[in-house]
Amino acid sequence: MSRRQGELELGYLNRVPMRREQTSDGSVGTGLIAAVVLLVGLLSGCGATRPAKYYQLTIPPDAAAAAVEKPDTVPVSLLLGAVMTSHLYREDRIVYGNGPEQLGTYEYQRWAEPPAEMIQEVLLRELRASGRYRAVHYRRSNMQGDFAIRGRLYDFKEVDGGTTSARLTLELEMRDLKTGATVWSHYYTHDEAASGKDVPDIVAALDKNVQRAVKEVVGSLDQYFASHPAK
Repeated sequence: MSRRQGELELGYLNRVPMRREQTSDGSVGTGLIAAVVLLVGLLSGCGATRPAKYYQLTIPPDAAAAAVEKPDTVPVSLLLGAVMTSHLYREDRIVYGNGPEQLGTYEYQRWAEPPAEMIQEVLLRELRASGRYRAVHYRRSNMQGDFAIRGRLYDFKEVDGGTTSARLTLELEMRDLKTGATVWSHYYTHDEAASGKDVPDIVAALDKNVQRAVKEVVGSLDQYFASHPAK
């Protein structure tokens, strides 16, 4: 039972006239006893909880250990920083849009990890799997590298318009750690059509959108280093 339903039913009980009848031996009347029994029955139904379902993005295998440098490997180390975002995408709730301004979350349909963290992991593993760079690591205080990539996640949600779709809006930039200058940036936004209106359909569309975005980002980085050879 939802909290709102419980409140309505309790309110109903408060409006039911209950006579407090005293029997000859001083016990409470049957009207009040019946009301108490009904209340206990209603509250006992609130104890059952609906199980939550969890979903995750398709995470590529981590090829760091088995990766072999290609002849055209760029001799640089990339450090991938956190993907910044609003609190909605730092939690595990699946988000849907209800009009252009209102957002909501599903109560029992959730991500296995916060979306910003999953997207970061997908990008890291795709960069490693490309074999294009000497090393790709998460950015930590003790990690040395040549370039640092960071991003911001703006949208990762279900969108209901004429058709149901999954929207991903993401912006990334790369900074040269020697000079401190921002040398590359990439903006991605796309609405991926969902095959249906159920949550699994939305999750599949969001996953497809992430894979598309990451491949686009990896290709854009390839183009940057092809036109700006590392010294």
